[in-house]
Amino acid sequence: MPMTVRDVMNRFVVAVEATASFTDVVTAMCRFNVGAVPVVDAERRVIGMVSDEDLLLKNLDRRIGDTIVEGPYRGRERRKAAGRTVSQIMSSPAITVTEDTPLRRAAWAMHHNRIKELPVVDGQTGRITGMVKQSDLVRAFCRPGEDLRDDVLEVVGRHRADCAVRVEDGIVHLEGRVALRSRLHALIEEVWRVDGVVDVETAMTYETDDVGRAVPAGAPRRTGPAEGGKAR
Repeated sequence: MPMTVRDVMNRFVVAVEATASFTDVVTAMCRFNVGAVPVVDAERRVIGMVSDEDLLLKNLDRRIGDTIVEGPYRGRERRKAAGRTVSQIMSSPAITVTEDTPLRRAAWAMHHNRIKELPVVDGQTGRITGMVKQSDLVRAFCRPGEDLRDDVLEVVGRHRADCAVRVEDGIVHLEGRVALRSRLHALIEEVWRVDGVVDVETAMTYETDDVGRAVPAGAPRRTGPAEGGKAR
């Protein structure tokens, strides 16, 4: 089973309300040593996020001349830098995940949005249930080799491959044979998606090439049974 946010999240949450002051949020982040805090409403629904980067905008050089010509991004930064309450400083809407979100999707969301923490919310109510950080996602690579091998064997079984599986330092070694070249490609891609896999090395062969090669226009087509071959 793919690992989800539920497997690594922290259920202890430091949150603030939109009416909190700049000093309130700084105090909370320093006290609990966190780099970002979710902003919640009275029902504990997440409405925004405040990060240490947002707070450090106070250090910007806010000269009057800067406001004459500025783009939307610079203008947003300037308004945050001048903010006194959380509602003026926070980034909104917040990017969130649920406990059922696969770790790979959470990792993509962090990378794509250049953030290091995500609030975890209830999918039905939107109420916060925890937080997940980049460092939590790395735990996917701490899985025992036996667990990795068991998951890879499940993949091999689904693809009906006659395949030996060996796992060393997170690297999956596959050796065996499948009926179709296309099934071999699908097998390797699914093994790559197993949580904790560092690399995949194959010594796999196939009986029939059902993928084929591109044939230039006007060239004669080869007929007859396809020859067996190795994965490339």
